[in-house]
Amino acid sequence: MYTFSSKLKTFSFILMALGVVGIVAGFLNAPKTIEDVEKLLADSHHNEASHSEKVSHDAHAAHAVEATHAEAKVVDSVKVEAVDSTHAVAEAVDSSAVAVAETHSDNHDSHKKDEVAHSDDEHQKHLEHVLHQLQNKPWSALYVACIFFMLISVGVLAFYAIQYAAQAGWSPILFRVMESITGYLLPGSIIFFILLVAASMHWGHNHIFVWMNPDVINPKHADYDKLIDLKSGYLNVPFFLGRAAVFLIVWNLYRYFSRKNSLAQDAASDNSNYKKNFKLAAGFLVFFIVSESMMSWDWIMSVDPHWYSTLFGWYVFASFFVSGITVIAMTTLYLKSKGYLEQVNTSHIHDLAKFMFGISIFWTYLWFSQFMLIWYSNIPEEVTYFVTRIEHYRLPFFGMLALNFIFPLLILINTDFKRLTWIVVMAGTVILFGHYIDFFNMIMPATVGDQWFIGLPEIGALLFFLGLFIFVVFTTLTKAPLVAKGNPFIEESKHFHY
Repeated sequence: MYTFSSKLKTFSFILMALGVVGIVAGFLNAPKTIEDVEKLLADSHHNEASHSEKVSHDAHAAHAVEATHAEAKVVDSVKVEAVDSTHAVAEAVDSSAVAVAETHSDNHDSHKKDEVAHSDDEHQKHLEHVLHQLQNKPWSALYVACIFFMLISVGVLAFYAIQYAAQAGWSPILFRVMESITGYLLPGSIIFFILLVAASMHWGHNHIFVWMNPDVINPKHADYDKLIDLKSGYLNVPFFLGRAAVFLIVWNLYRYFSRKNSLAQDAASDNSNYKKNFKLAAGFLVFFIVSESMMSWDWIMSVDPHWYSTLFGWYVFASFFVSGITVIAMTTLYLKSKGYLEQVNTSHIHDLAKFMFGISIFWTYLWFSQFMLIWYSNIPEEVTYFVTRIEHYRLPFFGMLALNFIFPLLILINTDFKRLTWIVVMAGTVILFGHYIDFFNMIMPATVGDQWFIGLPEIGALLFFLGLFIFVVFTTLTKAPLVAKGNPFIEESKHFHY
């Protein structure tokens, strides 16, 4: 049996405590009024000239005034004579000019007032938009970290089901590790569903999903959006929350019964529980294929309700699937470093690293296929998705490609490297961080626009969910033997070599 290290447990508590502080600070520091936004924008765009430059400019201007003052005195004497000679003509013209000037002045003033009023209205709308973006920032940071860690457990659950459905002989030695990682699914699902409810109820000025605003489907309102209205049969709060509840409940039920059967198989005299898990896995994978695609549309793609991609479900799946496999590898290596899982050998690690490499390439293929087709076709309502990210998120957008494709390609393509612990851990750390940035890129541009920066809410949310994930996973590891001894393929798995 595994014993949860007191140091690791304390570390997880520290992460959660620091995370809560960061999250709370993020919400407290978010602007509450338009006046707060004006002050923030003024501070962030404060690029005025330095005091020395201002003094230099003033001295130069004063010198220019003095230089022209003498010339003005000479010209004044000439001007006096000219004025006297034209004074009579000017008086005759004044009467008619005044009338024309007054009319012109009235028209000009009226036009100027209209321009000022329009400019003020646009400025006010811009400030309101920025206010919503900055109020979204802590919610979005919380949402990104929450969905990322929850989907890691979902990715592991899918991988676990695939092993059962394929009757794989190499992986049963790792089943308890997988079951422990999927143990995070229940608390992760509860927190995530609360966030979805918070978004639908607009708690704390939550505007992550713009289509949830009832004004956008009201034809009489100024914010009416015809495209969103046309999608309202699918994108509506009751149906949205209902789908989310079904997906999360079914995923958790599969995890519960597969874990129950796995533990029961250890004490069984036949393979009946294993056969139950085989059937459960096959049925779950059918449901998962459909629910995963719909989940990606609902929880991620709908933050950009005008944009869609038919490849998006596979793209999201590849991201959290490789992240889940990476966590399996890193958790296994940690346990081995502490003296557990003696039968896990370099061949098991090599296979996990192969999946890390292969799914990273698959993710890149999907990313490029989606990007290339949309960018090449250059249809405005489609390409704007990438234009926004390239213009305002250049570093995370292109940095994500280096972390998720170039680095795994260069490091994990070597067969021998896949058997080295430090290489796998290093590559895994980079992959996990890269795919967190991937989720950041998918959510943030739609919810906070160009007002993004890495601050307390982003760091706090990441630390909190990382701490919670570590605590739940390693607590679950203590509740059952680390080897599924009743699995019919366990001996084959223990002696897996190639």
